[in-house]
Amino acid sequence: MQPFTVNIKLAARTLTGALSAPNRGAADWGWQGLIAYGCHSLVLVVDANTAQTLQVLERHKANVVKVKWAKENYHHNIGSPYSLRLASADATGKIIVWDVATGTARCEIQEHAKPIQDMQWLWNQDASRDLLLAVHPPNYIVLWNADTGTKLWKKSYAENILSFSFDPFDPSHLALLTSEGIVFISDFSPSKAPASSGKKVYISSPHSSPSHKLAATTGAKKALDKVKILISNEKPSAESVTLNDCLQLSYLPSKRNYMLLLYPREILILDLEVNQTVGVIAIERTGVPFLQVIPCFQRDGLFCLHENGCITLRVRRPNCSITGTPNEEPDPDPVQELTYDLRSQCDAIRVTKTVRPFSMVCCPVNENSAALIVSDGRVMIWELKSSISGRNLRNSSSASPLYSPVSFCGIPVGAFQNKLPDLSLDNMIGQGTVAGEEQLKSSFLQEVHLKFLLTGLLSGLPLPPFAIRMCPPLTTKNIKQYEPLLAVGTSNGSVLVFHLTSGLLHKELSIHSCEVKGIEWISLSGFISFATSTPNNLGLVRNELQLVDLPTGRSIAFRGERGSDEPAIEMIKVSHLKQYLAVIFKDKPLEIWDVRTCTLLREMSKNFPTVTALEWSPSHNLKSLRKKQLAAREAMARQTVASDTEVSSVESSVISLLQEAESKSELSQNISAREHFVFTDADGQVYHLTVEGNSVKDSARIPPDGSMGSITCIAWKGDILVLGDVDGNLNFWDLKARVSRGIPTHRSWVKKIRFAPGKGNQKLIAMYNDGAEVWDSKEVQMVSSLRSGRNVNYRILDVDWCTSDKVILASDDGCIRVLEMSMKPSCFRMDEQDLIEPAWCPYLLVPRASLALKAFLLHQPWNEKYSLDVMNIDYPENENIKNLIQEQLNSLSNDIKKLLLDPDFTLLQRCLLVARLYGDESELHFWTIAAHYLHSLSQEKPAKPTNAPILQEQLVNPLDICYDILCEHHYFQKFQLERVNLQEVKRSTYDHTRKCADQLLLLGQTDRAVQLLLETSSENAHYYCDSLKACLVTTVTSSGPSQSTIKLVATNMIANGKLSEGVQLLCLIDKAADACRYLQTYGEWNRAAWLAKVRLNSEECADVLKRWVDHLCSPQVNQKSKAILVLLSLGCFTKVAEMLHSMRYFDRAALFVEACLKYGAFEVNNDTNKLIHAVYADYARSLKLLGFKQGALIFASKAGEAGKDLLMELKQPEEEVTQD
Repeated sequence: MQPFTVNIKLAARTLTGALSAPNRGAADWGWQGLIAYGCHSLVLVVDANTAQTLQVLERHKANVVKVKWAKENYHHNIGSPYSLRLASADATGKIIVWDVATGTARCEIQEHAKPIQDMQWLWNQDASRDLLLAVHPPNYIVLWNADTGTKLWKKSYAENILSFSFDPFDPSHLALLTSEGIVFISDFSPSKAPASSGKKVYISSPHSSPSHKLAATTGAKKALDKVKILISNEKPSAESVTLNDCLQLSYLPSKRNYMLLLYPREILILDLEVNQTVGVIAIERTGVPFLQVIPCFQRDGLFCLHENGCITLRVRRPNCSITGTPNEEPDPDPVQELTYDLRSQCDAIRVTKTVRPFSMVCCPVNENSAALIVSDGRVMIWELKSSISGRNLRNSSSASPLYSPVSFCGIPVGAFQNKLPDLSLDNMIGQGTVAGEEQLKSSFLQEVHLKFLLTGLLSGLPLPPFAIRMCPPLTTKNIKQYEPLLAVGTSNGSVLVFHLTSGLLHKELSIHSCEVKGIEWISLSGFISFATSTPNNLGLVRNELQLVDLPTGRSIAFRGERGSDEPAIEMIKVSHLKQYLAVIFKDKPLEIWDVRTCTLLREMSKNFPTVTALEWSPSHNLKSLRKKQLAAREAMARQTVASDTEVSSVESSVISLLQEAESKSELSQNISAREHFVFTDADGQVYHLTVEGNSVKDSARIPPDGSMGSITCIAWKGDILVLGDVDGNLNFWDLKARVSRGIPTHRSWVKKIRFAPGKGNQKLIAMYNDGAEVWDSKEVQMVSSLRSGRNVNYRILDVDWCTSDKVILASDDGCIRVLEMSMKPSCFRMDEQDLIEPAWCPYLLVPRASLALKAFLLHQPWNEKYSLDVMNIDYPENENIKNLIQEQLNSLSNDIKKLLLDPDFTLLQRCLLVARLYGDESELHFWTIAAHYLHSLSQEKPAKPTNAPILQEQLVNPLDICYDILCEHHYFQKFQLERVNLQEVKRSTYDHTRKCADQLLLLGQTDRAVQLLLETSSENAHYYCDSLKACLVTTVTSSGPSQSTIKLVATNMIANGKLSEGVQLLCLIDKAADACRYLQTYGEWNRAAWLAKVRLNSEECADVLKRWVDHLCSPQVNQKSKAILVLLSLGCFTKVAEMLHSMRYFDRAALFVEACLKYGAFEVNNDTNKLIHAVYADYARSLKLLGFKQGALIFASKAGEAGKDLLMELKQPEEEVTQD
């Protein structure tokens, strides 16, 4: 345990416990690197790296049912900084959008009073960053501006909506999961509600289809092959409809137009081009059912959560069976479907009635860790680790091996360069699609194995009821060793000790075998706790009273052998000097014990009155005793000095013995001071007793006060004694002035009264059945009040004081809250918190500091040396901010520091790494694509003369298919061919066959298209048409004059609304470029881009895509970020730099220009020089705005003419300083 600095001001905080059932789906892991989840009506924010609770947001009045972090898919600058925004929705339909760092609500949204079914932030943030789509039950979707709380539009649908999923490749597409099936919306737009009611498809449950029942005996695999059609446009017949037990629907972010449906016992992968199941992941009969699945973006993988709390990772197996050559017989038995192999799984948890997995979240930035949220309040963080295995250790399992990727952070690296494979999923495993034989021979592919490691665990409080007690207060004497510890007794007999500076569990001690009823501290490091078992039929129990030493954890049975079969202990009270302990029983006289020796001083006689309340007096005679002792000691010392010469040696030995005895008694503190206590009996009579040494004397009795009922509790501090009774009356006695005042609070039974610590602090807290009140006993007036049902939804179980101005409340929602005296729920500012372990979260810095930190990381080396020490950089902000930045840098892991300090780590890799560290989605995509194409450009340059069509390296390391249209041509075409092959294998109806034939024609696979066309049966209405089409396709390639006729027919068809048929004809006569132009004219931009990518050579394709870029940049479409990525994939680097500059993305533009210059991607002429200078000058200005002088100087000096004035400006203050 590291030493704590004494923080007398403890932050208000909430310790949370088990979750409630409606919290099940309320969890999210944001791009910001933090996990948020709902616990009753609270929202907790946890740092995933260090597993610490950073914030508890309290404002909802009902259970939280959904939480979602805002997306970070936009360019960040001082105007739109890195900020922590979170939306949470509760069971009464209220949505709160939070500024998490300050703990304040930015806006509150309310539409209906029913629980929100689902909500998501829009991922395309070019137009606005604040749009939030929510499902308001039963059947409305509403688009909100989450910054202002205004409703943009609302639309209702015919069925109840359960959840929805945005298409990650097309912001205008959205799928709703309804109680009957799926509704596809293709005209979603932020500006207006969808006009159509969407395309509805019905899902018949996989178990209800008759083929399943028949095939149950012949093995699951065959059965699943037979369940071809699960999706139909007709409503299924009544007997086959079971309740739609689909748990989840979501688009696959790793490749376009695929969707997964999750059922308890299988996951179906659908190809949305043909609405057909192309993959099934089924669980064996003995396996554990699924609860949830999260598809990955970087690799085609799925994180699955099972009902036993086990998280599994499944990765798609590459299909190597498909050969890319056209017009060849397909394999007799090609891959029948998409198969996902189990690659790794973590340990399950023990599932009981109260402990079950609630939800799983996955890190969206790196996709290499998942967190499990358990119903008892635990959060378990599992991280994937990869290990490279030797070639010869190939396990004989059916799954093909996974290989490590060639590149790290976007750029291929050699074997000896620094790399950190566990940085993210795509740096752990390479793309499995190209593991052909010839690549395996090359040495640089290494086989990897993945395993889950538990890297973080947060545990909550156990289930209520609780008994809480704060340790003795801070004083001037104990300030050196003081730690603010709170002891919590639980129903299972253990005592948890929490450290309130950090809110972390300090110790958990299993002391008792039954429910802990009360705790009293006897020093800063020890306490006495008591527990009672449930009464037997005679009403007798087993009492356990334990004395615990906290540093060692040793506990002793305080009452020795006593305790079995006796009346229950009602309370224990420790005297003010911690010398004596009074133990009060239900139907048995009280006992007085000596705490220091664990001996019984006195058991009262049988006729002793029943005690209803008892309190020790704060007055004692310790001071006068100490004085007497000192006087005696001085007398002895005088005598020794005087009698040194004449007194015989016998006498002096007696004196030394005396002194020894004296010092021993001093050591064991065995002066027994006199202490007093008062108690009341059932009639309300007050007794006053004195304890000294081992004698207990009765000293006075005060008759009962007529206005009070039966007294339930007493508190005494200074000259004020307060009594509370069963009717809610408080009676304040001023012992000095000899007056008493009764106050009726009308709040029924007073359960507890406690005075606040601190000299002269006369505030007290009183606890009732329905809440608590804080009173000032000096003024005799109420300071604050809290009522269950009125201000809060929870009941209060126990109260105590934490410091002189903060109270602690334990409540039945399983939480313990440390609150200000006003007892108002308060969220703290995250930057005011003392974390045990520093957490990397640049979002917590002020905007200028977080951007300056980013610049500092990106532009290494400073002054020729790589360093992570901000202190020797000229950054003239105040010291405090500099220290905060340094703290952030120190909190980075050693692996990351090593990379950042490595001189071989290139600028592009650095940009990618920083984008990951900041969780900046738009930067991550930009730099991934930029790094890929800049690097492949530098590889192609030497290979120009030989005119090699495709380089070996590009084969092994293409841009991942999740970037869709942005991939290389050959890779994209290969993927589309594989896709059609799979569709062809899976086709089951005429419609599917026709779609496949059309697709094959567009891809130029004419022979296979003809085969499919000739399959049309003669009963079919399209029989004649298809046969003619087949004849046309086979003959067209030979004759010349037919081309003009076909072109004419095609243009007529297109003019008359038959666009796709016309496009097919144009593709037949190799006029795909014209076809693309027509598609673009009719607004089919995505299809045109697809066709250009699969059919045109690179020049023609570039023309088509450039027209698309102009369209994306137009104000009504406003998808400039997408346009920039398309330009990158075309290699138009100068244009990209211009666009970045015109969009005022100065930092990204400057870094991109630097990278291009390194790779020689710019042709050097006056125009480009002008652009480069303008970019650098503007970037220098923005660095100056951040107060980053040193960076500004560097870029201003690079900016030539454009930076001259700025350079003068920056250097002037320096000269002035030197003159002074």
